[in-house]
Amino acid sequence: MANNLPDLIFEKEFTKQESLPTEAIERANELLQSGRLHRYNNAPGEESDVALLEREFADYVGSKYCVALSSCGSSLYVALKCAGVQHGDLVLSNAFTLAPVPGAIEHAGAQPILVECGEDFCIDLGDLERQAVLSKAPYFLMSHMRGHIADMDRTVDICKQLGIKLIEDCAHTMGAKWGSRFSGTFGLIGCFSTQTYKHINSGEGGLLVTDDERVAAQAILYSGSYMFFDRHISKPDVKIFEEFKYIVPNLSLRMSNFQAALIRPQLRLLHQRVAQWNERYRVLEARLKQIPHIRVPERAQKENFVGSSIQFALEGLSGPEAEAFVGECHRRGVAVMWFGRQEPQGYTSRYQTWRYFNSVPRLEQTDHVLDFMCDMRIPLTFSVEDCGVLASIIENVMRSITR
Repeated sequence: MANNLPDLIFEKEFTKQESLPTEAIERANELLQSGRLHRYNNAPGEESDVALLEREFADYVGSKYCVALSSCGSSLYVALKCAGVQHGDLVLSNAFTLAPVPGAIEHAGAQPILVECGEDFCIDLGDLERQAVLSKAPYFLMSHMRGHIADMDRTVDICKQLGIKLIEDCAHTMGAKWGSRFSGTFGLIGCFSTQTYKHINSGEGGLLVTDDERVAAQAILYSGSYMFFDRHISKPDVKIFEEFKYIVPNLSLRMSNFQAALIRPQLRLLHQRVAQWNERYRVLEARLKQIPHIRVPERAQKENFVGSSIQFALEGLSGPEAEAFVGECHRRGVAVMWFGRQEPQGYTSRYQTWRYFNSVPRLEQTDHVLDFMCDMRIPLTFSVEDCGVLASIIENVMRSITR
């Protein structure tokens, strides 16, 4: 099929999202008419949309508590503070991640200990253990980057053996599981995103989950509850707040009722959306695996991922050939992102560009992986048939580059 498509241009937008559910739009309109957009501006006896969302999301993932914040980046920062991170502390983190993760570490005044990325695009757990022993870093901010989940059984073992507090960045794994357990529930804290392009779309938004009552109380206060923490449904006993209410600052990072109203109906659709994403992912995966010079990593049997994007490695190509491949894909309307660029572009950046840190060592293994890694969104506005067309164009481009 690929040889018959030399001039085919894919015309659908990779940034176009599905419309929001009617229920979400109607509730948002009710809020606009009422003017009660602030989460604590509820009528007497009324439970706010944000409070209801917190309870519903905690129930969804099986956590005791959930705190809704303005973004996933805010959630990560608050998580670090609640875990006890102080200025100058060392935090283990993926070298392969996106800018909000190092941004949260910098915001907390900490210093990252970057861990290598493996050929499967997951964090290298051998290097994690080595770096943890050498640095004695007491915290690990773990990104399930682009939806790739490392062996969480081994990760938890490493953290337990070395006394490390684990915080999970689940911006790309809402609805995903390792075995039967939801991503975000393996460590002390899990952080999720409802930013556009993620699995639930409210423009911006973050959800922090934990089973620790002290963490939950601090997160509620950090989020900006003033003295309205009693209005939360998903909260520890109010007595816990007495320890913290005078010493935890209000950071004004709350989620609004408007965002929560958009999220709640989408949460009820998440299981269905996961199935739709994975159907599209499997079509692309099967086709891409047949194309010379493209390697799609095998997924672990216990990794119940959400295929809202697909990543693959370009093998046997030079740097200029990789750049030509990506450029020609874009010319044909196929938005393949490439981590090989040394300069940040769009949402994509490499660890070398985080110059706000004092020093970041060179990680040769990660450099090699990123130099030839490609990344492509799979919006649900694309049909299963569209995914077949995308694979055909990619195959045709690869053949034109390598013939």
